[in-house]
Amino acid sequence: MGQTSTDHRARTILRHGARLAATAVVALTCVAAQSAPAGAATGPERPVAPDSQVPAFYDPPAQLPDADGALVRSEPLPLGLSLPGPHGPLPGEATRLMYKSTDSGGDPVAVTGAYIEPSADWKGEGPRPMIALAPGTMGQGDQCAASLGLEHPISFNGRSVSVGYEDLAVYRLLAAGVAVVVTDYAGLGATDRLHTYVDRRDEGHALLDAVRAARNLDGASVGERSRVGLYGYSQGGGASASAAELQPSYAPDVKLAGAYAGAPPADLTEVVKGIDGSALAGALGWSINGFLQSDPSLEEIAERNINSEGKAALDDLSTRCIGDAIFSYGFKQSRDWTITGKSLTEIIADEPKLRATLDAQRIGSLKPRTPVRVATGTEDDIVGHEQARGLAVDWCEKGANVTYKPVKLPNLGDGLLTNHVAPLLVDQGDAIGWLTDRLEGKAAGSGCGELPGQP
Repeated sequence: MGQTSTDHRARTILRHGARLAATAVVALTCVAAQSAPAGAATGPERPVAPDSQVPAFYDPPAQLPDADGALVRSEPLPLGLSLPGPHGPLPGEATRLMYKSTDSGGDPVAVTGAYIEPSADWKGEGPRPMIALAPGTMGQGDQCAASLGLEHPISFNGRSVSVGYEDLAVYRLLAAGVAVVVTDYAGLGATDRLHTYVDRRDEGHALLDAVRAARNLDGASVGERSRVGLYGYSQGGGASASAAELQPSYAPDVKLAGAYAGAPPADLTEVVKGIDGSALAGALGWSINGFLQSDPSLEEIAERNINSEGKAALDDLSTRCIGDAIFSYGFKQSRDWTITGKSLTEIIADEPKLRATLDAQRIGSLKPRTPVRVATGTEDDIVGHEQARGLAVDWCEKGANVTYKPVKLPNLGDGLLTNHVAPLLVDQGDAIGWLTDRLEGKAAGSGCGELPGQP
């Protein structure tokens, strides 16, 4: 009777979580569809999110531990959606984390995130497994961090809108008895630097080190024998894909069983073309800000090409979340931010150093040793289908075990984010099912033999 009651409550909280997360995603899509082109914010001062949005926990100490994945600090994290259960809160008990990672320059960096111990039992083979979840695009303001989204699924501080839309996937995994660790990435949440948006090394390292941090947490039911899966869509798909590639050299101690990379931005040169002028145009600013921080030598190129409106937009976007970026910068053209009126794609073509920077960010040059599932909407015009499919082809050519899933839907509106968001919702159940099979120890058959002939 007790277990039946617990399962019923778990299903109830999952349904509530699903409704909220789905509503949040649809709301963002509707915002994109209804927004009109907007001018960039101006003003001499950089706006700062209210301190109340980012607790003191997120301020890193001056010194970090030596080991990657070592815990800096932790504290209980109240989930925004939870129910009381006979053995603790449903769907699980969450802990806020800060842990040490290594950035793309080889320097130590504090990363925040969250670990959730599920209330549901793991009924599969072996010890309880864990999914390391890489969030999709949240923004660049610290208040946008996914761990804060678990605490406050929807928040609005009068200026910034933040939506924890990854909560849906988290709750579905917890209901299956799978432990979940979520990374906030370098600089998103932690207040000492800007988030290095779509930097493949920063993201891949942060995701793998989140696994180590969870294993180091007192009371966690996962350990070195636990199978680990990687889950991510969009920005998260790139992070998951990068982590799968980097794991053999960076984190061989992490026992990867499989990785799901949904709509991965594997070729940023191509992704820029899809984002420019779309509802997600603000993401161009997050990318520029992140790369300028990672490589200050690029500042000279920025100074020669970005006008005053562009500089004000970059400054403003550095504190924005995805919701308010869509409102303020949806459908913006990058040429409005440049001195010459050239688009960002044209400037990249003119600047060998920029081309080299983006080429170094290309995912697909290394062979994952774990089975990988790449899914992409065939009508996705934001994170283009062809470049995502190209990642699967690149991995297949290197002999990786690849499952490729083209999500075929009608065109739901060019540049509106709908073609990008809909495949996430349609394919999520299959993606989680595929990962759960890997966590249970089931073999994954490669689909590489069929991939070259697919449209």
